[in-house]
Amino acid sequence: MGRSVIKRWAFACAFALTVAACSGSVLNDPINGPLDKVSDQDNWPLGPDQFGTTFVGVAFSGGGMRASAFSYGVLKELDRYQLPNGGRQSRITDMIGLISGVSGGSVTAAYFGLTGRDGLPDFRSRFLESNAEQGFDTDVSITNVLKIVGEGGVNDRSKFPRWLDDNLFSGATYADLFARGRPLVWITASDIYNRVPFVFDPITFSALCSDLSKVRLSEAVAASAAVPGVFVPINVENYGASCGGHIPKWMQRSLSDSTAPATLRASAAALTRFRKDPERFRYAKLLDGGLTDNFGIHSLAIARTNRDRPYVPMTDEQGVRVNRMLFLVVDAGRGPGGDWPKNLASPSGIDLAGIVTDAAIDSGVYKGYDYFKSMMETWQNDMRRWRCSLSTDEVVRLRGTLKGWNCGDVVFTIGRVSFEDTGPEMKERLDNVPTRFKLDPPTLEMVIGSGEAALRNNATFRSFIGKAGRSERNVALVDGQHSP
Repeated sequence: MGRSVIKRWAFACAFALTVAACSGSVLNDPINGPLDKVSDQDNWPLGPDQFGTTFVGVAFSGGGMRASAFSYGVLKELDRYQLPNGGRQSRITDMIGLISGVSGGSVTAAYFGLTGRDGLPDFRSRFLESNAEQGFDTDVSITNVLKIVGEGGVNDRSKFPRWLDDNLFSGATYADLFARGRPLVWITASDIYNRVPFVFDPITFSALCSDLSKVRLSEAVAASAAVPGVFVPINVENYGASCGGHIPKWMQRSLSDSTAPATLRASAAALTRFRKDPERFRYAKLLDGGLTDNFGIHSLAIARTNRDRPYVPMTDEQGVRVNRMLFLVVDAGRGPGGDWPKNLASPSGIDLAGIVTDAAIDSGVYKGYDYFKSMMETWQNDMRRWRCSLSTDEVVRLRGTLKGWNCGDVVFTIGRVSFEDTGPEMKERLDNVPTRFKLDPPTLEMVIGSGEAALRNNATFRSFIGKAGRSERNVALVDGQHSP
């Protein structure tokens, strides 16, 4: 490289840094505040406040508005089914006790957690049919390049959270979410220093001595969807040991257990850094959750580290009542794309950056899902052993009766709903939908309809519905359509 070229690059970089340093306009204050005492956060519910024989969990992947719309389509389809549930018919959407989301999927997860099935119609009109990119700057310009160089991103937290509140969440906080009691909602971002998922839950925030109840849902969702470069990393402040918080012992054990999954050891190590050296690790810097967990399943893996209570994150009452669990991972990720494999020349520039990012995310996603299935099988076995270890008096106390009690009668069904369930032709069309936060009306209709069709066609879901019908007489399907 010639000296003149080096000088031009040096001048350009210096100019960019100077302009950025002089701007001083970044709003990057922490989104959280301190917690007085950790006992104030211990009483938040860990599961649904209503108990039945069927327990449903869903995890929504990232993928911009495409993911939001696809997961909405899945919820719409789930809402059409009714199952026997402890002596009564209930819609499957009313049985959802766990829901997690990442990036675009976090919007759907947070809104459903806040409003339940009653909010489904409004979600389409208030969010999916809107242009959410009005809430942040997406222009490719010299000014924005300078912002990325000098400030770490084009958009700070002054715009997108406000847009989400104005159009969707109306300023709701985690206190509003937890007041509902169910479902338990996990929103996941990425801690870019520790390179691990950052889960918005009481465990994480108690360790930081921070009050999650005052965090706005819009801020958590914006952190989960903060694409590198497009957004400045979101700050969550660490308040040290001021509230008496600590890392749970059951999580600490993963650090000393060489056989513990690497992802759990890494998460425990991250929290340990915050606890041991709050001066050095004063802030957690957050970006898009898809960088570390694009399926949003790490949150449940952390909760399941607590093997001392095999029913967690259910309550013990739920643990003795449940007979079957359905957990669906809703994957709106796209398959490989682009014409560069047919050419001798390699991809370059922005294309290469996107390809490398996609490759890293997808590699971790599939490994993570395999681990997740193994973890759920272990959870099922732990539940059976725990239930069968209970005395008669304990069963009566938790369940109310011994009638129909079979300690081993609990089955977990795990499935992944993806574009593949729509068929090759539709999958190709879905793979071509860009990862943006706006969709034109025909594309939106296609993606929502594909979410509905994908669930109907999904072999795991069809099998679950079939077995539920055989074991408890019938499965009702509203709107007069046929059962799978």
